[in-house]
Amino acid sequence: MSSAYLLVSHGSRDRRPEIAMQQLAKLVCNKLSENHNTLNSAHQVGIAALEMNPQPLHEQIQEFAKSAFGNGKLPQNENRLKIVPLFLLPGVHVMTDIPAEVALAQQAIGQDIMIELQPYLGSHPNLEKLLAKQIAAIKAQAWILLAHGSRRPLSQEPVEAMAASLGTVAAYWAVPGSLESRVKELVIGGYKEIAILPYFLFAGGITDAIAASIEELKLQFSAVNFQLAQPLGASAELAEIIWDLTDR
Repeated sequence: MSSAYLLVSHGSRDRRPEIAMQQLAKLVCNKLSENHNTLNSAHQVGIAALEMNPQPLHEQIQEFAKSAFGNGKLPQNENRLKIVPLFLLPGVHVMTDIPAEVALAQQAIGQDIMIELQPYLGSHPNLEKLLAKQIAAIKAQAWILLAHGSRRPLSQEPVEAMAASLGTVAAYWAVPGSLESRVKELVIGGYKEIAILPYFLFAGGITDAIAASIEELKLQFSAVNFQLAQPLGASAELAEIIWDLTDR
């Protein structure tokens, strides 16, 4: 059986997330090679974007499948293409958009290559350990876990559960429960040291906007010391989690 792996992110006009995705793909490729005792490339790793790409995702999947498996014909169902959604919340993209694109790609490719949609990144329990590590590195009286948020009902529940487990307060960038409202609640509660952990994959336009928002909060609450942690970033630890998702 031959396998290939496609890491799917949201996509951005900012170049930084794409560069980070390329770095992460290399780390995952290394991890796969280590675990399968091979120098490369029976296990090929590629990247694709749901949005901000000239091609729709199903066409990106088809192109990667051709690139990964070439014209070599294994028996039917022996070529496996595993799609790993690098999304942190079970929002519309994860639950509706990506499965629809995968179905279109499978229909176009036929049965010579079987496409398997893996669990989304945010469903892996070890992500919480990565966040806990970041929290341990910065001293603060209170922490806010700031996620993007989603319009899909109940998609915030995993963030709320993770925030409670980490001893943080959940806030959202794109839906109610804003950063500013959570900061006001903490200030009223008497906290003078507040750290914000962006629950995002990579630095980009949104993390820039978060940093600018915190500068405004510093002016509004001059007696409070604010600190901003980094997003997850491309790391060996994150690659390990993604590799584990390819086995599920």
